[in-house]
Amino acid sequence: MYEKLDNPVYHSLNEYHKKFCFNFGDTKFYNPEVASFGGAAVISREQEINEYAKICNDFLIFGAKPDLGHLETDLSQLVCDQYVLENPIQIDLAEEITELKEENQEELLAFVMKFYPYYFKARTPELGRYFGIFKDGKLAAVTGERMQMDDMTEVSAVITDTDHLGKGLAKQLVAFVSGKIFEDGKTPFLHVAESNTGAKILYEKLGFMHRGKINLWGVKR
Repeated sequence: MYEKLDNPVYHSLNEYHKKFCFNFGDTKFYNPEVASFGGAAVISREQEINEYAKICNDFLIFGAKPDLGHLETDLSQLVCDQYVLENPIQIDLAEEITELKEENQEELLAFVMKFYPYYFKARTPELGRYFGIFKDGKLAAVTGERMQMDDMTEVSAVITDTDHLGKGLAKQLVAFVSGKIFEDGKTPFLHVAESNTGAKILYEKLGFMHRGKINLWGVKR
């Protein structure tokens, strides 16, 4: 049922996000101004990687280990756990949750870049909707949507400011964003670094089903 999640970047760029696709043979990459991710139908190869590297020299390939051939590049591996949510999360929302619009983009970008600069670009918010909780007029927590297929959407950028940890803000935002995805008739999924035990415990308590591991291969020229 969820086989496309073995290759989420490729299928997102082949479906709902095709307008952001840079297509190099059997490998598809996001426009690097939006997200520096790629994925291949089978395996990313030297020529395809080299073409994308001409415009983006630091990026991630999801799934199978790429064949770099004779390219002089650094290759690193990040193992993530992949989760899927099959039913809406039933919790009471105690916080006011705000959809972040164009006037919030500068603050959103600055907020996320403090915590995950490698995974977020200036145009990443174009991939989906982003929501936040404000405290004293400033963003305290955010969550949004990133990779999207026709029938599945990734929950991403689950971030709480260090001054507001332990208040249940992330839990409420994940429940809210997942609910929006279900309203769209899609299934929420997400990725979390294998080492991030705290986040995995939260997602499992909320009802996310662990689907398996997925590799992210960092390519740097």
